[in-house]
Amino acid sequence: MTKILVVDDEFLVAETVTYLLEDEGYEVAQASHGRQALAMIQADRPALVITDFMMPLMTGLELAQALKALPEYRDLPIILMSGAQGAIARDHHDFFAAVFDKPFQNQLLLDQVRNLIDLPQ
Repeated sequence: MTKILVVDDEFLVAETVTYLLEDEGYEVAQASHGRQALAMIQADRPALVITDFMMPLMTGLELAQALKALPEYRDLPIILMSGAQGAIARDHHDFFAAVFDKPFQNQLLLDQVRNLIDLPQ
């Protein structure tokens, strides 16, 4: 099973994305902030990370910067979901494979996930 890590401090958003991905057959883990996500990634690398921008302890941008600074994670695709900081993330396109503004269309997110982890649609 392909593993995806969903990182969001908003429980309902994380649960919604998790259910969406699990319904498509993905294995999903959750973290509530970037620091927790970084530890989880280092313990068990996922195929993809989907993260919020604004979170306590470590933002989605800081998480992406930390991952891209480590050679073993430079190729790990990261999707950013943001309620208000989408423009900031788009200015850092070298860190994010895709940026979605909240609320986003579920099918567009699923299409991007499939594209990034190279699964047939």
